Amino acid sequence: MMKVGTLFRQKMAASVKEGVAQRSSTFVVSYRGVSSAKMNVLRKDLKRKKAEVLVSKSSVARIALKEAKCEDLANRVEGQMALILSDADACEVSKVLVKFAKDCEGFVVRGGMLDGAVLTEDQIKTLSDLPPREVLLATLLGLMAAPVSRFAGALNGKTRDLMSILKQKS
Repeated sequence: MMKVGTLFRQKMAASVKEGVAQRSSTFVVSYRGVSSAKMNVLRKDLKRKKAEVLVSKSSVARIALKEAKCEDLANRVEGQMALILSDADACEVSKVLVKFAKDCEGFVVRGGMLDGAVLTEDQIKTLSDLPPREVLLATLLGLMAAPVSRFAGALNGKTRDLMSILKQKS
């Protein structure tokens, strides 16, 4: 017969492993000295961005991350910590986390993982400075369409010039 504490730790470790494996982005944050009211505000902001906050014991999370082959992320786990799991745009989630870290003393973004690549604190700050995914896609589409539209404008310009000359002659 298993003890309740052991069963709880196994369930928590399973949810950490499953969350990291199934989600495209994971962030490790430390929230020492942050009130529960402020954490609830953060949870609501992250929920609007389709992200989930998973609080776990550091030792359990470290073991679960090592078992999930995320040793680099496991080394960043210490103290009061939480995992932010999301399948949404990682840029939007990182913006919320970096803004909250600026506003709230004691809240630190320790690192993260994006599609299997480990992110440092500086990389997460850089990620938060990027425009949203839709803006980046629109910019790329504009760059791809620019040569075609310029070519069409050049062809149209020559036709317009020819019509203007013919009209002047008549």
